Amino acid sequence: MSVNDPRQAIGEEIYRLVERLYPLCRSITGDGVRETLSILAEYIPLEVHEVETGTPVFDWVIPDEWNIRDAWVKDASGRRVIDFRDSNLHVVSYSVPVRQRMSLAELKAHLHTSEAYPEWIPYRTSYYNRDWGFCLAHRDMLALEEGEYEVCIDATLAPGSLSYGEYFIEGESRDEILLFAHLCHPSLCNDNLSGLAMLTVLARELAKEKSRYSIRFVFAPATIGSITWLSRNRERLSNIRHGLVAAVLGDPGPVHYKPTRDGDAEIDRVVRHVLEQRGEPYELLDFSPWGYDERQFASPGIKLPVGRLTRTPNGCYPEYHTSADNLELVTRGALGDSFAVYREVIEVLNANRRYINLSPCGEPQLGKRGLYRKTGGYKDVEQRQLAMLWILNQSDGEQGLLDIAGKSGIPVRDLACVAEELLACELLKPADTN
Repeated sequence: MSVNDPRQAIGEEIYRLVERLYPLCRSITGDGVRETLSILAEYIPLEVHEVETGTPVFDWVIPDEWNIRDAWVKDASGRRVIDFRDSNLHVVSYSVPVRQRMSLAELKAHLHTSEAYPEWIPYRTSYYNRDWGFCLAHRDMLALEEGEYEVCIDATLAPGSLSYGEYFIEGESRDEILLFAHLCHPSLCNDNLSGLAMLTVLARELAKEKSRYSIRFVFAPATIGSITWLSRNRERLSNIRHGLVAAVLGDPGPVHYKPTRDGDAEIDRVVRHVLEQRGEPYELLDFSPWGYDERQFASPGIKLPVGRLTRTPNGCYPEYHTSADNLELVTRGALGDSFAVYREVIEVLNANRRYINLSPCGEPQLGKRGLYRKTGGYKDVEQRQLAMLWILNQSDGEQGLLDIAGKSGIPVRDLACVAEELLACELLKPADTN
């Protein structure tokens, strides 16, 4: 990617937002989530929702709110051998408050490491199991000496609320595109500050443009957050026509797409088209009820057409859920490229309309309408003319531009430009307009 590539500039801006969010300690609830949403609200006018502890959300209940001020383990000399101030990954998320002394053997029962990557701190949680623990590099655990240790987790776990943010861009239609990112992870850049930051910048840019679809952005904790949003918005779910879960978008790996539950929704076909036209490596995954929040949107009582568009999938890169998922793992180029892919998917969704040929009896005379002109900056006049003939031939009100692209090999973007000319000459009308 060259320095003049527009993806590089937008990638730099997304990276700066990731960098700003990186130090905050987030979990499924708490002030870290609120501070994160407050920063995102500097870019877009977020509506922040608070759902009280104890609120039923389908088969779940909003848990107590967790906040942490400090945490440490001191050795016999008073030295902090594990320090929350060095990395918020050091504390198991949702650990109950602790203040006691114990032996090394007792302490080790509450320590988590990764022998496979002995220099990295793993990320662990205990959301729904009242427990406590610390995470540290395996090599550091091996260096702990026998003796008495003082343990402190200065945290609160008490009734409060779950926070999530929402931003709605009203389009020409009530039909919606849903874009979701989870915000419950602490200092992990690829999973999932990359998704949060990219969608925030994308939302700001899309708000400047006209859109056929309305676009809804939701930033919520994983699992409990999407379930909460679905539970509280059942009356509007019928408006959602397409959706994507945005995650792990900053690593240099190729783009991966996990399809919707049925596998052949319009969003699936649009993403495949965009990835094919890019001419860069990509991989298509199979659907499974495992992963990120796409599985909540795909549950049988919901069945929304929501896919997941990532770079290297969760769990498929060594740094996943460790302290190595840091600012060195994500790149400006990858963030900018992910932005470009998402933006093009939105453009193709908006462009994929069905039309009716208003002169369907034989091929209409294009020359008298000036449609065979050979000026105007077209790189390939023959391609443009062929696109016109394909659109006119296939526009029976049943097939959209994506269908025509699949038959003709002409990108939807080019077909959409030609369709605008045919509309202006009153050779077409949108199929969904009386």
